[in-house]
Amino acid sequence: MDLPALIDNFKNQGMNQRDLVALSGGHILGLSQCFIFRNRIYNATNIDHTFAKERRATCPRTGGNTNLAPFDPTPAKFDTTYFKNLVKQSELLTSDQAIFNGGSTDKLVKIYSSNSDAFWDDFAKSMIKMGNIKTLTGNQGQIRVNCRRAN
Repeated sequence: MDLPALIDNFKNQGMNQRDLVALSGGHILGLSQCFIFRNRIYNATNIDHTFAKERRATCPRTGGNTNLAPFDPTPAKFDTTYFKNLVKQSELLTSDQAIFNGGSTDKLVKIYSSNSDAFWDDFAKSMIKMGNIKTLTGNQGQIRVNCRRAN
């Protein structure tokens, strides 16, 4: 997903670019399956070559779809390494790297990469905003069979 689409998705929920960047920092935790990031590590031009080579070791060009890779070298530690990795073009997901790729959110990424207090403050505020998004009920909402697609 490109940056304008990400921004629009957040705007549709009453959130802004700062919320998008701050909440994206949550991607420092966890893992992703190979089929999600394969295209990035084999075809992206905005990726660190050493990082891509390391990820290719666990994600072959074909097969291994469920092989896992961490979003970050320390996937259980919540810190600002995510933003430092974005600056180095060493993030796993294309949608993550989109927030640091010559666009309007680059400045925030740089701030968070060097100022953890700014990140913590904005992350907390954005989590509260996200928690206040109203749940769609009745005919307005749906329980998705696949969270990535509307039923």
